[in-house]
Amino acid sequence: MDDVNGYEKRKEDHLIRDYDTVLRESALLTTFAGILFGFLLNISINAARNELEYDDRIALVVALFSITIAISLFVMPVIYHHIQYPYGDFEKFKRRSHRFVIFGLIPAGFTLYLGLELALSSVTGAILAYLLAAIPFVLVYIFFRMRK
Repeated sequence: MDDVNGYEKRKEDHLIRDYDTVLRESALLTTFAGILFGFLLNISINAARNELEYDDRIALVVALFSITIAISLFVMPVIYHHIQYPYGDFEKFKRRSHRFVIFGLIPAGFTLYLGLELALSSVTGAILAYLLAAIPFVLVYIFFRMRK
């Protein structure tokens, strides 16, 4: 009988560790996105209308909307955990949390791109800034493809 209780205890410990991992990842991504949101919001509030070109103001607003969507998706595993807890299907929780994070990475990456474009547009022209801002993302994609 002790072996059954020991197995159940190990299974429960593993389950708690898995929950903790998913929720910590979500918290880390939410923190990162929140800091980026604060940075972009600070730029939008403190920049005088004359300091930013019209294109840059539009890019800034789109970046703020994009990072807001990313934060909302990154925090969803925590919300989902609290709404559905306790539940028996941990695999379902992991799948849904994974989808929230993956879908959140898309607007977060787009926001990073727009943030870099905003920084570069103050130094170069708008078209060149959009092209130069794509370079780090293209390199990451190439390195990702080369890993295999």
